[in-house]
Amino acid sequence: MATTIYVLNGPNLNLLGTREPETYGRATLGDVETMCREAGKRHGLAIAFHQSNHEGALVDWIQEAAAKRAAGIVINPAGYTHTSIAILDALLAGSLPVIEVHISNVHAREDFRRHSYVSRAAKAVICGFGINGYSLAIDGLAAMLTPSKG
Repeated sequence: MATTIYVLNGPNLNLLGTREPETYGRATLGDVETMCREAGKRHGLAIAFHQSNHEGALVDWIQEAAAKRAAGIVINPAGYTHTSIAILDALLAGSLPVIEVHISNVHAREDFRRHSYVSRAAKAVICGFGINGYSLAIDGLAAMLTPSKG
C-alpha cells in the first residue's frame, strides 16, 4: 500500500498568519505543515508538503505524486481553484484520490469563489474549518484508503 500523501498549497498560502487574518486566521503555513505531519503520523503515512505561487509547480507535484504512486493528494489550490484547468487535468490524469481543502468557507464569500474546477477531480471538499480542514482531509483520505471492516 502507498504510504505518502502529497499536501499541495497554491498561491499566497505562504502568507498565512499575516494575510487577511480575519479570514484565514493567524496560523502560519509552518503550523499547517506541522499539523499535517502529525495527522499523517497517526495513520502511518508520510507527508510530502509543498507550496508554490506558480501553477506549473503544482502541476509538476501532482504528476510526481502519480508517478511515485502516492496514496493520495490533499490540495488547497487557493486562487487556482477558480481558474486552473491545467491543475484539474493533472489531477484527473493521475487518478489518485484527491481531497480539496479551503481554510475559509468559500461559499459564504464572493460569487467567483463558489466555482471550483478542482472539485470535479476531488473525492471530497472540506471548507470553513480553518487550518483544521487539512487534518480532517488527511483523516478522511486515510479512511478511504483503509478497507472497510463492515
